Amino acid sequence: MRTFFWTLLLCVSFWQVAAFAQSSDNQRDVTICGPGYSVCDSATLTPSEARASAAAQHQRNFSGCMYAVGPCDHSELTPPEANAVAVAEHQHNVSNCGDGLGPCDHSKLTQREASGVAVAERRRNVADCNEGLESCDHSKLTERETRGLAVAEHQRALSSCTDGFGTCDRTKLTASEASAVAVSERQRNVTDCNAGFVTCDRSKLTQSESGAISLAEHKHNFFECKNLGESCDYSKLTPSELSIVAVAEQKRNSAACAEGYGYCDRSRLVPTESPVVSTERK
Repeated sequence: MRTFFWTLLLCVSFWQVAAFAQSSDNQRDVTICGPGYSVCDSATLTPSEARASAAAQHQRNFSGCMYAVGPCDHSELTPPEANAVAVAEHQHNVSNCGDGLGPCDHSKLTQREASGVAVAERRRNVADCNEGLESCDHSKLTERETRGLAVAEHQRALSSCTDGFGTCDRTKLTASEASAVAVSERQRNVTDCNAGFVTCDRSKLTQSESGAISLAEHKHNFFECKNLGESCDYSKLTPSELSIVAVAEQKRNSAACAEGYGYCDRSRLVPTESPVVSTERK
């Protein structure tokens, strides 16, 4: 009797596990079929689940056709959907042609749309030419646009020379512009030298400019040495500056030893500092 009971219990448990596994697999299939994954097994779905999955797939196809994203099967569309998609596709084509982005089929434009697109393309070409872009087509410019382009190119060349950015073509500058550019370049070089930039060209400095920059560099080095800066070059200090730096370092070392904070070199303490340090340490 006991053996029969345990056998029955084992069969019931096995049946529950199998039923749960089947339910889990079925739920997983519903979840997978919903988004339209390729691993969907529609054979495991109930009739209602299969209808819901088919409806979801149909809606995905409709959205793909409407927004030109993902797969689109026109044969799966209903007449109202096909009409809506045709309108959307036409508008996509008009936008692509007008913006110059994405595929454009001019043959599908109406006469009015083609005129608007032609105006947009011409304006875009003029803008590209004025900005010096490779997409510029000079052959499509009018005589007036060509003259305007010449002015824009001249201004762009002047700006490049004046600002020091890009390629400077001095042959396109007038005499007065060339003089102004020379002044800008000299001022920019002085600024670079004062800032310590690698673009500094000392050979282009005047005697007074070179002297002023050397003095500024010397003062900066003295400041760095006095404050234990990493860029300090002790070899460039004068004897008096070395003495000032030595006094500053002596004070720093004495304070570090007295306060117990910072690097302390007791061997550098003078006799008058040792008692103070000993007292502070206690």
